[in-house]
Amino acid sequence: MRKYSLVVAIAALIVCFDQFTKWYIRHTVSLYESVTVIDSFFHITYVRNSGGAFGLLGGSSAAIRLPFFLIVSIIAVIGLLYFVRRVEPGQPWLLVALGAILGGALGNFVDRMLSGEVTDFLDFHWHGYYWPAFNVADSCITIGVSILLIHSLFTPERAGAQA
Repeated sequence: MRKYSLVVAIAALIVCFDQFTKWYIRHTVSLYESVTVIDSFFHITYVRNSGGAFGLLGGSSAAIRLPFFLIVSIIAVIGLLYFVRRVEPGQPWLLVALGAILGGALGNFVDRMLSGEVTDFLDFHWHGYYWPAFNVADSCITIGVSILLIHSLFTPERAGAQA
């Protein structure tokens, strides 16, 4: 049970921070306004994304888009909780990763359910190359998945484990 408590606590902190940053941006920056933080590299640019990652389904109607993201979010939460159950003692980084992914998924899910779209504002670019704007939730999902990937690549299999 302690594993679930840690994952839920991490997820809750991320959801709160994510929602606060999105609220702050919506109330201090005009839609499509861009504020330079580091010239020619990083801006705070307030945009709204009605789709998923990289605008997936952004052009679809809300009647298709919202149920799709609801179903995907429910499946993701169930899958993440299943993985929490399988994490062995002594692997706290896996729990941190799962909590980060869960918090990020729930943070974006809250946006979609409240307004039908996600607030994005972190805008990186370099010499004319632009990465799509993203938010704290997206960052946490990316960090969590990176931790899982690194763990899977560099953690030796247990002795006697079946392939």
